[in-house]
Amino acid sequence: MRSTIRAAALAALLGLILAGCAGPARSPKGGGTGGVATDFQHLPGWRDDDVAAALPAVWNTCSVYAAKSPGTRLNYNGIDGPVSDWVPICDAAHRLTGRDEAQARQFFETWFTPVALAGFDGGGYGRFTGYFAPELNGSRVRRGAYQTPLYRTPDNVRDRRRSRAEIARGALDGRGYEIAWVDDPIDAFFLEIQGSGKVRLDDGTVIGLKFHGQNGQRYRAVGRVLVDAGIATLDEMSMGYIRNWMIANPDRAQWLMNQNPSYVYFREKAAEDVIGAHDVPLTAGRSLAVDKDYISLGTPVWLDIEDDPTVPGRTLRRLVLAQDIGGAIRGPIRGDLYWGEGHAAGGMASAMNAEGRAYMLVPRATLGLSTPGR
Repeated sequence: MRSTIRAAALAALLGLILAGCAGPARSPKGGGTGGVATDFQHLPGWRDDDVAAALPAVWNTCSVYAAKSPGTRLNYNGIDGPVSDWVPICDAAHRLTGRDEAQARQFFETWFTPVALAGFDGGGYGRFTGYFAPELNGSRVRRGAYQTPLYRTPDNVRDRRRSRAEIARGALDGRGYEIAWVDDPIDAFFLEIQGSGKVRLDDGTVIGLKFHGQNGQRYRAVGRVLVDAGIATLDEMSMGYIRNWMIANPDRAQWLMNQNPSYVYFREKAAEDVIGAHDVPLTAGRSLAVDKDYISLGTPVWLDIEDDPTVPGRTLRRLVLAQDIGGAIRGPIRGDLYWGEGHAAGGMASAMNAEGRAYMLVPRATLGLSTPGR
């Protein structure tokens, strides 16, 4: 979303609470903790994923790289390489139909080498959560059930810096900053966390909303508030838990929201595809938000995560592309998987909060390796 600069679903809520190796990759030149090169046969589950489903995300990335200067540097957690290394990769990608699974797998194995991500402590595990693009019900006019405003960034600095509690008490009412009114204050709160979404108006039209700024107040994770108050444990904590608690405690829901004084402002946009920080449409289940200080946007990443929200008890192993960022996504092994739009996607995003490993697919040319068969 963002750029969809959504404070990444669960991570934002928690405020960051939280293989056989071929040898070390090239010494880091940029910011990062490095990694260890391996091969595809050692990627857990590599043969089981439908990697062809990731090709649309690759094509979108290639469209961005094509517009960059060939000398633009890309960072793979400290491994440095030029965007020109992608020219032959993108040429090959555009020759693929996207429907041939074996052909797609051969493409990735030919042009890339997996590099296991290393954390700050040298360990290989990090936390992965999910996010989605919500759709709210709203109106251009305050009436009936539509009583919760969504604001654009105020022109007046004093207005812009109002706390969440002040805004909830009506500090911005009648000043012309309203984009729309929605029928659920809890949905509005979670829209801020996602950073962008859509509103279906009562006249049948749909508008898009995108993160535009915030009030400059300190962010405080409401999930941590519930944990510190003894209402929930860290193991229980999730976006779904917080939403359900607010629904079950309507007299305290606004109190909990007000514990986070930070407030997000939006700008209206066309109700189009959800665009990530990489300036390409996000692909449901295949686009990942990362910390771009460690992983350049556009990098393919193999995920090996302990819990798959689509099938409880199963490990989630799939190929994704780093195409977005998030306010709470910090560090080399920290990701937020985009699940799509609407309530079903929201359920998947809410359920995702697990430890896992990640492997960057780095162009072989960047690692100084030859391309097989070329």
